[in-house]
Amino acid sequence: MTVKLTDETFEQGVSEGPVLVDFWAEWCGPCQMLSPVLEELAEELRDQVTIAKLNIEENRETAAQFGIMSIPTMILFKDGKPVEKVMGFQPKAALKQYLESKLD
Repeated sequence: MTVKLTDETFEQGVSEGPVLVDFWAEWCGPCQMLSPVLEELAEELRDQVTIAKLNIEENRETAAQFGIMSIPTMILFKDGKPVEKVMGFQPKAALKQYLESKLD
């Protein structure tokens, strides 16, 4: 299951281990397509990575802090530090391969 983050919980939510944060909004079509992919990956990789979601409409401070200009944008954090940004819809196989390559 994905974790829901807010401006208030963001820092704590990304503070430990690898966390992939999906910056999204309800009106974003590609975000809606990505959501079930992330839910599946959250289950499959639950022992390796946390997958979290942050609604940019409700949490503008955090979105601005990380310079989110287009969505979906995902940022991989390791122990609270941003490592890499992935933009746009990604098919499940590609996203899983990406995550596994970063978790080794």
